[in-house]
Amino acid sequence: MYEFELHQIRSAELRRQAANERLAREAVRGARAARREQARQAAEGEVHSQRPRRHLFARAS
Repeated sequence: MYEFELHQIRSAELRRQAANERLAREAVRGARAARREQARQAAEGEVHSQRPRRHLFARAS
């Protein structure tokens, strides 16, 4: 009976540990998604002219 109780305790401990790891991964994933979204919004706010860029050097003939 004692071995069975130890097994139950260990099993519950492993379940809690797995749940905590899942929660941590979800938090990291959420933070990464928030950073990505913030970068996307910052890129949309930048002003770009529609005229083509001029070449810095003249073409060689």
